[in-house]
Amino acid sequence: MEFISQTWHWAISGFLIGMVMLILNYFGKVFGMSSNLRSLCAMTGIGKKVPFFDWDWKSQRWNLAVVAGAMIGGFVAVHFMSDASNVTLNPKTVEQLATLNIEAPNGKLLPESVFGTAALQSPKMIFILLLGGILIGFGSRYAGGCTSGHAISGLSNLQLPSLKAVIGFFIGGLLMAHFILPLIF
Repeated sequence: MEFISQTWHWAISGFLIGMVMLILNYFGKVFGMSSNLRSLCAMTGIGKKVPFFDWDWKSQRWNLAVVAGAMIGGFVAVHFMSDASNVTLNPKTVEQLATLNIEAPNGKLLPESVFGTAALQSPKMIFILLLGGILIGFGSRYAGGCTSGHAISGLSNLQLPSLKAVIGFFIGGLLMAHFILPLIF
């Protein structure tokens, strides 16, 4: 159990992800999380009114199991198998976050000032979370997939659009971290 609850080396995790991708490719499946929203909407029957959701969602049932597994696995990992005290950040990063009034994790997985219950009582934080969710939804639809779909599945299939999307994700993340985040906080 000790081996499972420790942070794994990137080569082990990368190898396991690569093996999963080979298996999915062998069976003709494509991995991605954002496509599940389309499946969930198609399940409601909204495809009769919105053509984008008019498709055979049953062909993607296996991907809904991936979402359920990610949610259950995340819950089990955080509540039963993790030790947040081994979360370390570069001291320079901690210093930069402190200038934005965001504290270091200090034995937690996430900073309370951004993800705590007190933050959800602030209209500003609620607006930021809602706007961020809308932008992520729009961005993943505009890019034809989410970061996991493009970076893991698309790149493993050597798809040029996925390479362009991943480059865009990185540029967007850098712009956000260095220019927009200081303006928000």
